[in-house]
Amino acid sequence: MFYHRSVSTSHRGKFITFEGLDGTGKSTQIEKLAKALRARGQAVVVTREPGGTETGEKIRQVILHSGTTGLASMAEMALMFASRAQHIQEVILPALSQGKIVLCDRFTDSTEAYQGSGRKLGSKPVLELHRILCDDLQPDLTLLMDSDLRTSVERARRRNLAKTSKPGTSHKDENRFEQENRAFFGRVRHGYLTIARREPSRVAVIDARGTPSQTHTKVMDVVIRKLRLRSGS
Repeated sequence: MFYHRSVSTSHRGKFITFEGLDGTGKSTQIEKLAKALRARGQAVVVTREPGGTETGEKIRQVILHSGTTGLASMAEMALMFASRAQHIQEVILPALSQGKIVLCDRFTDSTEAYQGSGRKLGSKPVLELHRILCDDLQPDLTLLMDSDLRTSVERARRRNLAKTSKPGTSHKDENRFEQENRAFFGRVRHGYLTIARREPSRVAVIDARGTPSQTHTKVMDVVIRKLRLRSGS
C-alpha cells in the first residue's frame, strides 16, 4: 500500500500527533490546540487511535476493554495496526490532501512505546509493520506530553473508573491498560523518551506538570515555531 505518495506535497496539510501516558493531559491539550488553530483560520481535524473510524472504534473496544483477557502481545500490536491502516486511508490522508491540519491522539509512537517497550516486543517489529502497513507515514510534528509517572497513572485510573462507574453514563470500559503495574508504565515512558532522543527534529517533549494553560502555552510555542505558522494565519 502506498498511501501518502498520492498526496500532493505542495498542498498537503500538517499532521500533528500527541503522545504520552494516559493522565498527562493529551485530550485537553488537543482541544485547546484545535481551538487556537481554528481561531487562526486553519481547517482542523481531530481524531484518535486506536479508533477514528467505525472499524477502528470497534477494534478500540476490543483492545481497551478490561474484560479482554488472554490477548497475546503480538495480537494486541496487530490490532493496533489494523485500526491504524484503516484510519490512515479513511481519515488522515483525505484530510491532509485537502490541506487540513490533522491532530491525532496517538499514532505509531504509542505502539512502539506500549507494545515495543511496555510489552517488551522491541522496536524492530513495530517499525517494520509501520513501514509495510502505513507506508512509513510520519507526522510533521509529535508532541510528547511528559509528566510525573505516578501522578499520570493514578489520574488515568481515577478518570477511567469514574467514567465507567457513574450511573446513567454511556462511557465504555477502557480500563485494560490501567490494570498494568508501575513497572510496565515505567518501560512505556522510557520507550517514549528513547523515541524523542532518536528523532529530535520530529518529537518535542512538553513538560506537562504545570496547569493546562501553562502547558498550552508551551504547545503553541512549539507548533508555531516548528510548523512556521504566522500568529494571524
